[in-house]
Amino acid sequence: MSVLNVEHLTHGFGDRQIFDDVSFRLLKGEHIGLVGANGEGKSTFMSIITGKMQPDEGKIEWNKNVRVGYLDQHAVLNPGMTIEDVLKSAFDSLFQLEARANELYGLMAEASDEEMMAYMEETGEIQELLEAHDFYMIDSKVSEVARALGLMDLGLDHDVAELSGGQRTKVLLAKLLLEKPEILLLDEPTNYLDEEHIVWLKRYLEEYENAFILISHDVPFMDSVINIIYHMYDRKLNRYPGSYAHFEEVFAMQKAQQEAAYKRQQKEIAELEEFVARNKARISTRNMAMSRQKKLDKMERIEKVTEKPKPEFHFLYSKAPGKFMITAKNLVIGYDEPLSSPLNFEIERGCRIVLTGANGIGKSTLLKSLLSIIKPISGRVELGENLDIGYFEQEAGNNNSSTCIDEVWDEFPSMNQAEVRAALAKCGLTAKHIDSQIRVLSGGEQAKVRLCKILNRPSNLLVLDEPTNHLDVDAKEELKRALNEYKGSIIMVCHEPEFYNDVATDIWDCSKWTTKVI
Repeated sequence: MSVLNVEHLTHGFGDRQIFDDVSFRLLKGEHIGLVGANGEGKSTFMSIITGKMQPDEGKIEWNKNVRVGYLDQHAVLNPGMTIEDVLKSAFDSLFQLEARANELYGLMAEASDEEMMAYMEETGEIQELLEAHDFYMIDSKVSEVARALGLMDLGLDHDVAELSGGQRTKVLLAKLLLEKPEILLLDEPTNYLDEEHIVWLKRYLEEYENAFILISHDVPFMDSVINIIYHMYDRKLNRYPGSYAHFEEVFAMQKAQQEAAYKRQQKEIAELEEFVARNKARISTRNMAMSRQKKLDKMERIEKVTEKPKPEFHFLYSKAPGKFMITAKNLVIGYDEPLSSPLNFEIERGCRIVLTGANGIGKSTLLKSLLSIIKPISGRVELGENLDIGYFEQEAGNNNSSTCIDEVWDEFPSMNQAEVRAALAKCGLTAKHIDSQIRVLSGGEQAKVRLCKILNRPSNLLVLDEPTNHLDVDAKEELKRALNEYKGSIIMVCHEPEFYNDVATDIWDCSKWTTKVI
């Protein structure tokens, strides 16, 4: 049974076409992984099928009897609401039923016999619905999911306006899971989640009976929960039953077959065109030439396989720094209140340190304190001699109206336009991306622009805050290779062991010094 039909979907932004005559079906119980390079349109597809964006052409039709839940990274959480308020809003429809029942009980005091019968019947139906949906167990349900995603220790009375990016994602995910919709739409749900909570979500999705569509660049996570791959590539959407590894095999074979067919056809076209050119003027062979020309005119041309630009990352090394790059003495980090106990450590030249631990315990705050972006509550940080630091910030603002080329050119005014374009192209961005405003790019494309600025400035210490968030599979693999090749030191926040285990010389568990447990 089909729960979603998408027919002849076409959409674009300006002269950049994202989808061209795409059709898609979601069947009951399918667990779909939606994959593709950054900028291919995965999040745009989600926005279109949820009605947040209207396509240029095409029809989107949901089964009338299904409820759809969408994990939207950009959903608004109103200041003043607590975490508990947001989680309980998952049951708004039940609270409305309860309010209607209470209203009916009030009306019964002055009701006629006929009205009383009607009121009694309606309240009975409401009561059955409330009991069927475990209305009287809402508090325990909220506690269970909040505990599983690490929200209980933060405090359910915490104002959502004060949440970090990771905490916010957890709240949105918890609300969605409490709603228990028939269809889940998850756009990079593991971004900002800790390893412990990723394991819990993985188990939840493995046991999930209904259908879901999952966008994720975390291949091991995705492979463990999906049974269908839909690949977004070159404005099309193609279906591949099975795992991601199986999809890669089949896709590589298809490309090889298309390339071989293209070469055979090009050879045939060249031979036909040569025959027509040699024989069309001769009376004796003119009919044969016309026949060959008709064959050429009717021939359905096979498109040449065009490889998407793959990123090439090479971090420039500046010069050797002093032996001790960063020294912290009785450092207490935080904003209004301490996030850490007093910290004392030295980071030596050649170290590659990965900071791990739950979101909200102060990993990003520590990085910013070491770089003097924010002031510590107490203690001090001493930077060594000859430091050239490249800093990758976890998130940039979504309202940047600069184009990619202007963003990088402003950073490197001595470059000419061709050099700037070449630098962005090496990061995997196409000409259309390069001329686009940053705010219309996907999260992965924006991350590549920020990486471009770091790659082109020589450094001897890279400070990277969640650099893999939003990056596609190819970009992640290339970033890992480039970090292993880099001659300098690294301090990095990351939640993906598959990524950082091959890079790190030291792993710091930040939960050992934090004043918070989340």
